[in-house]
Amino acid sequence: MFDDPRWNDDPRDHRDDDWQDRRDDDGRTLGRGPGSSSGRDDHSEDNPRDRHHDSPGDERDRDSRDRELDPRDVFARDLELPRGPDREMVHDARDREYALRGSESRTLATVGAFRVVSARDLRDRNDRPADPRSGDLRHLREEGLIRTERLDGHRDVAVVLTKDGRDLLESSRRDLSHAGQDHRHDHAQEFYAELKKPREVEHDVQVYRAYLLEADRLIEQGARIDHIVLDYELKREYQQWLHERDRDRDDADGRPDREPHEIEEWAHDRDLPYFDDQVHFPDVRIEYEHPDGRWDHQDVEVITVHYRGSHGAAATRSGFSCYRGGSARLGGGGGGSRGGGRSANPHLAEEFLD
Repeated sequence: MFDDPRWNDDPRDHRDDDWQDRRDDDGRTLGRGPGSSSGRDDHSEDNPRDRHHDSPGDERDRDSRDRELDPRDVFARDLELPRGPDREMVHDARDREYALRGSESRTLATVGAFRVVSARDLRDRNDRPADPRSGDLRHLREEGLIRTERLDGHRDVAVVLTKDGRDLLESSRRDLSHAGQDHRHDHAQEFYAELKKPREVEHDVQVYRAYLLEADRLIEQGARIDHIVLDYELKREYQQWLHERDRDRDDADGRPDREPHEIEEWAHDRDLPYFDDQVHFPDVRIEYEHPDGRWDHQDVEVITVHYRGSHGAAATRSGFSCYRGGSARLGGGGGGSRGGGRSANPHLAEEFLD
């Protein structure tokens, strides 16, 4: 249940070991997240509407290159929302008023892009792990922009946008029609509200962790992250295409009217693997720009203990960059087909077929 007050008194809240990273030799881990901070935000009880600023000025104009190098800042980059340390008044399309600071803008955009994110993977205004009981997350929940949900059997708290939170992001988009070559005009970042598959939330909260690790790897190679595409969006496009021919037919039986060779061609055009008579979708696709201006993408999959048999074997053939939930990067492709082809970790299948 969302915002269940009972979790605030959970005895597990006093255990620090749940918050420690679990790292392997190469240091790439989804882990349990960083340690929680015991200190409360001294200003968490401030009335946000007491602070007004005529001009965000320097904070909005801080070095854009620094933001490009931080994969956490990608999703708020094209939003007209506060970026500074003090809260400012913003309005959505229906003129509803909210007070936000820069770290809260980043949290809203990040959660909206990934649909659900663990609180421990978010950062407050002091770059500390976000605390659902105080600071940014408490304020955003009181503003009606997010919901929080405790994950069964974990100290983790999942964060999702409300519809009001998504509406605020949508109404804050910048006009990119004159943005030059710095942005891809064929795809704006999509934002989501509420949980789509509550039973899969334990898996889904790990997608953002995998993104951070993969994005860091790409940035080290000089890449500039532009936006991400979740499997929801890829699968939605696929379903729309499958049923395109029978959409307006009175005699349609609900089954797609597509031949296998058509489906394979559709997958190939979108650089998605097709084998075992089906298209395979990554958890997240990272769209990025190479230093020489070429656009490319990296597909990422989170592998959990529930991957068994054919599902686990398919992960080894996909060419996606695979991360084991709670552990290490298992390997996979080094980019989309435009970026040099795919490769699979030959030992990955053993993880799931033993």
